[in-house]
Amino acid sequence: MCTQYARRFSRRRFLGGLTVAGMGGFLGLTPRRVAAEPPPETTRLRVLQAPPAVCEAPVQVAEELLRGEGFSEVQSVRVPGTANLQKIAAGEIDLGLQAIPYAVRRIAAGDPVVFLAGVHVGCFELFGHERVRTIRDLKGKVVVVSTLGGNSHTLTASMAAYVGLDPQQDITWVAQGGEVRQFFIDGKADAFMAVPPQPQELRARKIGQVVVSTTTDRPWSQYFCCLLMANRAFVRKHPAATKRAVRALLKATDVCAREPESTARRLVDRGLTDNYDVALEVLKAIPYGQWREYDAEDTVRFFALRLHEAGMIKATPQQIIAQGTDWRFLHELKKELKG
Repeated sequence: MCTQYARRFSRRRFLGGLTVAGMGGFLGLTPRRVAAEPPPETTRLRVLQAPPAVCEAPVQVAEELLRGEGFSEVQSVRVPGTANLQKIAAGEIDLGLQAIPYAVRRIAAGDPVVFLAGVHVGCFELFGHERVRTIRDLKGKVVVVSTLGGNSHTLTASMAAYVGLDPQQDITWVAQGGEVRQFFIDGKADAFMAVPPQPQELRARKIGQVVVSTTTDRPWSQYFCCLLMANRAFVRKHPAATKRAVRALLKATDVCAREPESTARRLVDRGLTDNYDVALEVLKAIPYGQWREYDAEDTVRFFALRLHEAGMIKATPQQIIAQGTDWRFLHELKKELKG
């Protein structure tokens, strides 16, 4: 056996794989419980996979758990950027994790999608060069985003509005697609909203500084950043399947909290990242496993208010909650999965 092949199947990695694969039983996914419920109305589930967001690790861990819930055909659909939510709205993807700001805007615009549960807190970090130390310092500055109207834009605008700035008048926005990080590194922008593994890489290279961390800085750290979202018609047509899928994703979130090492290895093995150490750093930094304590509806209300203040939506928080949320499965699972 060659050395490279032996490394691939080292004892540590083999045991790590067993840990994740066997986590369904550890977290309470017993055959008796599943058998006591109605079977899923469909055995096919199309799940969003949004590369290269390492923070969306629960999607990777969930595959075995989803199969244990009766989904014999689990399809991971890779779609970059804001196009992923469009595909959920179009019914081409059944469900997936979504950062909340852009999703709230799409609900306000009438997209047939619903939030089902909060998954994890934190992951976004606003980085700035030396002239940007606080959010108020964004006034008169250039902020680079991947897409105008996307998550980075809407979240940064929400933060600006929260401290009294007018995001449309006080900030110059530049859209650079996939070159957003390099645009900031080259000094062409004063700030940008980074997502893992970008913050870890910038800190390692000592480029810029963190202005706001949604993991640690209030009020942003008090709310989910990513929620589970589904196509509304899928939920209406497949309630049993939806509950089973939500259960698997929430259990997978617990796995990320309890087994960061094996989860990081899984991300590397699946080609989501080539840096195990960075993946592990991300997994240990993000407070997974707190979906029981945080209030998903309060998160939607908070961000809807911020986006309304920023002039990005006209709908009220009550309208967004009524039109774009379905918490019945979450309420049931909070009782079932007390942890």
